[in-house]
Amino acid sequence: MENKAATSEETAFDEIKSFFDSAPPLKDGDGIVKKLNGFLEKNSLPTRIGSKRVVCVTSGGTTVPLEQRCVRFIDNFSSGHRGSTSTEYFLKAGYSVIFLYRRGSYQPYCTTLPDDPLLECFEITNESDVQVHPSHSDAVKKAIGEHQAAVKGQNLLKLPYTTIFEYLQILQLIATSMKTLGPYAMYYLAAAVSDFYVPWESMAIHKIQSASGPLDMRLAQVPKMLLVLRNDWAPKAFFISFKLETDMDILLKKAGNALRKYKMHAVVANELLTRKEEVTVVTTDGNISVRRDKAKGVTDVERPLIELLVEKHSAHIEDSRNQQ
Repeated sequence: MENKAATSEETAFDEIKSFFDSAPPLKDGDGIVKKLNGFLEKNSLPTRIGSKRVVCVTSGGTTVPLEQRCVRFIDNFSSGHRGSTSTEYFLKAGYSVIFLYRRGSYQPYCTTLPDDPLLECFEITNESDVQVHPSHSDAVKKAIGEHQAAVKGQNLLKLPYTTIFEYLQILQLIATSMKTLGPYAMYYLAAAVSDFYVPWESMAIHKIQSASGPLDMRLAQVPKMLLVLRNDWAPKAFFISFKLETDMDILLKKAGNALRKYKMHAVVANELLTRKEEVTVVTTDGNISVRRDKAKGVTDVERPLIELLVEKHSAHIEDSRNQQ
């Protein structure tokens, strides 16, 4: 059984290496590493209650380019609401957050603002001055204040991506940088990651011409990073992954499989139609239903979800201490 598991991990590692070797170079990779090192240097210092906890929250959905000079791409419907809202609750719980997010998706502290906040939240007065519209004043001031406090306090680092290539390369950089945090690191992998992609070397360079007739394109499977991320890149960290399905029976089965196959500490199972009302957290100790309760003032399911995961992370840290 161990040999089979080792072979599976070796295969995954080879596939990942091949993916990275053929991927387009990451823009400003050195700059990202510099930001990560500075952020983690500040947030890895001991505190009065122990080492600082840092969570990497991934959010939004990756795109799959169809051309190297991209005009068309494959996308998904993920808005980043789960990841951005969860980031707010992690910050309130005392965590520092590396927020790996899709450009143009929801941002922390912006989920309660209008869909087009720049145009709807401000108004021109006296033909030249701009001020917050009275109907949005409290929400805008609260969002700006909390965001600035998190950034200025160096508790929030935001790193954007668009493509599947950018996402996986930046995630590897984050994991390499966070490895020294050991059990105090958490990965909250809420991003909707593409299952298939067009290999860069076989991709059209310029815009695909419709005059060429029907498009026949073969997609390759994106390597499963979770196994290598969990076992090699960040072996001591606490891991939460996500599953989304339209059928609850299939959902729980696949979540359970992911828990075992990738050695996750928890898998958050989302059923499409009810994902904003409740989720099921699948663990080795059993399944836990987490619901929002508006009657008790709990308007986001992310609030009780993060409270539960913080407890689980605390237990993970304690177990790690006892094993030393």
